[in-house]
Amino acid sequence: MNIDGLRGKLHPNRDLSGLTWLQVGGPADYLFQPADIEDLSHMLRSLDPSVPVFPMGVGSNLIVRDGGLRALVIRLGRGFNAIEVEGDTVTAGAAALDGHVARKAADAGIDLTFLRTIPGSIGGAVRMNAGCYGSYMADVFQSATVVLRSGEVVTLRGEDLKFAYRQSDLPECAVLVSAVLRGPKGDPEALHARMEEQLAKRDATQPTKDRSAGSTFRNPAGFSSTGQADDVHDLKAWKVIDDAGMRGARRGAAQMSEKHSNFLINTGGASAADLEGLGEDVRKKVYANSGITLEWEIMRVGDPLSK
Repeated sequence: MNIDGLRGKLHPNRDLSGLTWLQVGGPADYLFQPADIEDLSHMLRSLDPSVPVFPMGVGSNLIVRDGGLRALVIRLGRGFNAIEVEGDTVTAGAAALDGHVARKAADAGIDLTFLRTIPGSIGGAVRMNAGCYGSYMADVFQSATVVLRSGEVVTLRGEDLKFAYRQSDLPECAVLVSAVLRGPKGDPEALHARMEEQLAKRDATQPTKDRSAGSTFRNPAGFSSTGQADDVHDLKAWKVIDDAGMRGARRGAAQMSEKHSNFLINTGGASAADLEGLGEDVRKKVYANSGITLEWEIMRVGDPLSK
């Protein structure tokens, strides 16, 4: 690939395993880290239209298969992680970590506390309509700046993205570069205290010290846990996995966590095939036990390893 005038870093045949939280996966044909939005627009505008584009965040909710990815992978870095607060709105670069955005918003008395315990960055949070404790990105989203596959820079609003549970209609191959969020006002001290409570609860119930990718499957009920005392669990993914006897299930070095059965973990040396295969084992067992078909929340991309 030879495109004149690029200022970012272009890496051919770049191994992706070290860029995902599960630490698995083969190489991408190319990995591009743009210097800024103009550099990104130039790359997409100049790129052969037949080349697939895959925007990659911090790899927190992703399995790259062992054979790698036949695409140009775009990973946003320091030029895309600014967080700015004005009034009751927060403008965050797509590479800004969810937890950092929540903390900076709280400093300014803006309640985006639900983001504090969500792994990943703002770009992925918008794409997946991330949420917890009864709040979702759709509730606070105002607009996003997006670079289309053509290189055109556009502004998209909530009605354009058609948010639903764990999904949005972001255009194919488009790269989200920043989002404007608006949250309710709150007392900074109280907001920070709430986030500390949420972190403590997360660490007590989830395998945060293990190599995982967050929740593996979407809740069949179609909504996140609220964290409230009256929350019901019958149609939570972890509950139907438990009922099917798959807590702690293994395939090679892949395991469904003993601590939280909706967390798929790499205990050391698992392949992408091990992890995805165990997930499919779980889906089959849950369907056989309850008739419920679990839907993946973790994105799986790329090709299996050729035999």
